Amino acid sequence: MKRYIAILAALAIAVIMMFVARDRKRYFSHEGVVWTTDYHITYEADHDLSDSVQLILSNLDMSVSPYNRVSLISAINEGKTQRTDAYLQRLINASRQVWRQSGGAFDPTVMPLVNAWGFGYKNGTAPNRSQLDSILAFVGMDKVSLHGDTIVKQDQRVMLDFSSIAKGMACDEIGRMLVRNGAVNWLVEIGGEVMASGKNSRGTAWQVSVDMPTADDATAHSSDLTIALDSNAVATSGNYRKWRMQDGNKLSHIIDPHTGDSRAGTLLSVTVIASDCMTADAWATACMVMGEKAVQGLMGNRRDLGVMTISADTIGGSLIVWSNAAFADRVSAGASQH
Repeated sequence: MKRYIAILAALAIAVIMMFVARDRKRYFSHEGVVWTTDYHITYEADHDLSDSVQLILSNLDMSVSPYNRVSLISAINEGKTQRTDAYLQRLINASRQVWRQSGGAFDPTVMPLVNAWGFGYKNGTAPNRSQLDSILAFVGMDKVSLHGDTIVKQDQRVMLDFSSIAKGMACDEIGRMLVRNGAVNWLVEIGGEVMASGKNSRGTAWQVSVDMPTADDATAHSSDLTIALDSNAVATSGNYRKWRMQDGNKLSHIIDPHTGDSRAGTLLSVTVIASDCMTADAWATACMVMGEKAVQGLMGNRRDLGVMTISADTIGGSLIVWSNAAFADRVSAGASQH
């Protein structure tokens, strides 16, 4: 009888402690700058996790940032080492998958081309055809292989730039850390790439505004499209922000790895919804390279990826918006929860 009473007492104490812990939980918010872009993180927890957030961002910077001259990827690009870490291995494997599925449109080995066009960490100018062809000789994910933790490059001039997928990976990594620490409700946004789970402090689904170019000025943007996120992610890539005029031509940071050309066509932006932010981030870039028709052909029937494109109508001067069913379903869900 005494043992039975002791068990009941222990259970009662456990229940009380559970409710006390729940009452201690509150929403924390952190913001800052990483990789020259802003980040915003909100989560419900019983203690401040900002130190863990900073540790993840610092570790990623030392691993995958080509703009950090002492990072691991910089050492690999400079031929100082062939050893990778867990972060780089995941990025290489994920990049190779999107590279294959996109027909080579997504390719982290475009860094020398990005530098040549002046959008990387080196100051380049518009290269001529001969210069582009010379660089293309050592561009391509087929020139890189991973053997355990060792990366092998067919040409030592091959360089890797994971900027178009690393922010998404950082969102995922921070999200996993929050989950490990008992967080159920959280949102992580880095440079416009967003991963979210659960509900916000008002008890409703996280609502994420998507930047859209405006019809009267393709270089400006508005935020009049809202998506509901819960255990999924959204990423947007566009050429209406990061571009410059040179000799009367508009040059974009979107580089075609097949031709080496700067793509500044009619496709202004691509927004992708996926189950994780790394995937959404990579596919947003891939779709920008592919162009409208190729995206519609490849993504029209996919259910795992929601895709929206916004293009400039060169005849009517307005915007052309296209989305697949998976994207439309998510936007409809967001609208119904307002």
